[in-house]
Formats: sequence, C-alpha cells, structure tokens
Amino acid sequence: MTDAPHDEGDRPVIRDKRRIDPQTGEARPGEARPEAERAASGVADPDSAIEDELAGIVEADLVRQIEERTADLQRVQAEFANYRRRVDRDRQAVAEQALGSVLLGLLPVLDDVDRARSHGEVEGGFKLVADGLDTTLAKLGLARFGEVGEPFDPNVHEALTHTLSAEVDEPVCAEIYQPGYRVGERILRPARVAVAEPESESEVLPPETPDVT
Repeated sequence: MTDAPHDEGDRPVIRDKRRIDPQTGEARPGEARPEAERAASGVADPDSAIEDELAGIVEADLVRQIEERTADLQRVQAEFANYRRRVDRDRQAVAEQALGSVLLGLLPVLDDVDRARSHGEVEGGFKLVADGLDTTLAKLGLARFGEVGEPFDPNVHEALTHTLSAEVDEPVCAEIYQPGYRVGERILRPARVAVAEPESESEVLPPETPDVT
C-alpha cells in the first residue's frame, strides 16, 4: 500500500512576522514601509506622538528644576555678599571705636603740649618728641580743626562766648579756646570757640541829625 502524495496546498504555511531580522539585526524592508508611507502621507504615528509628548514634559520639568536651583544659588550668593559686607562694616566700626577711645584719652596730653608751645617751652629733645607724637597721631587718622575766622558750625564748634561785630557777615570763630579733634567723620571733641556775629540793623543806631531852630 502506497501513500498518496500530499498536496502542497495542504501543508501549513509559517510566516516570519518578526520586524527585526535575527541575522542582520536590521528592520526588514517590508516592516519599514508602513512608517515611511505614514510619514509621506502626513499621518502621525500614535506611539511617536506619545513619546514626543513625554519627552516634552520631561524637558519642561528639567528646565523648571534648573531655574529653581539657579534662583536658589543666586539668593544664597546675595545673602552671603550682604553678610560679608555687614561683617566688614561692623569690624571697621569696632576698630574705629577702639581707636577713638585711645585717642580721646590722649587729648589732654595734646592740650598740654599746645600750651607749652604757646609759652615757648617746647625746645630741644622735647620738641622732637612732641613733633613725633603729632606725626604718629596724624597717621592714625587724628585731625585737628578750629581756626580763627572760619564759619561757625554748631555741629563741630562749641560756642562759649558771643560778641557782635560789624566786620563780619555771618557768625565766625573769633577766638579758639580749645581746638577740636576728629577721626574720619567722628568728632572726638568739638572746638570751643568765641563766636562773632554780625550786628543786626535794629541794633545799629542811626546818625544824629542836628537840631534846626
């Protein structure tokens, strides 16, 4: 008994529907055609649109995080700069206050030296010491003020006496009883002065007129 030959049409057909060729690792031409046709027809791939949307969301979130971190960094830098300026200002103020306290204690010594100079008693070695003291204090920022004839300023001058004068147009320092001293903008001691003020018109008597009889 012989078997009848099988009809080729009855054999099962196995089709390889894998999109990637297992031997070459590349997309098969038949599978790439539909995407090319969709691109040519202008129809967007749903999967590709979702991927683009997700990529946009991730990118926007990254941009937002970068902007937030940049703002935080700028704020920290500004706070540190303000802190450093405040510390430097406080340190300078403390140094000036300490220096002012020391110089304030030396003012009576300078007054004694000034009185000795006015009496011609600063001679020889004592003169060198006095001049060296003045030079050193000037380097530390101590400045003397108060001169005869300068305008009177109640912020830096202390008026001990007042006089009227027809020779002045504004209040001026007519005499210096004690010089003033400052360090920078800080007044250690105001200058004690005599103030000459201009005579007012009401205090000036008119000239006498002769009697006509």
